[in-house]
Amino acid sequence: MTLSIRLAPETEKKLTRLAKETGKSKSVCAREAIDEYLEEREDFRIALDRLKKEKGEIDLRSARKRLGLAD
Repeated sequence: MTLSIRLAPETEKKLTRLAKETGKSKSVCAREAIDEYLEEREDFRIALDRLKKEKGEIDLRSARKRLGLAD
């Protein structure tokens, strides 16, 4: 699938720098970043589902704290 997106100038600079550092194309770097993000997001959803089953509903801030993701 082909996808076209607009990046903020700073994000584009970071992507260009990453591509140069790794010797990969910007498309490959972007695809890998999206894949990684989606995988992490799925893991987070699974963890939240498990927490809900364990002790009922909890708010996102509490879940992030229990998972060690609090800011």
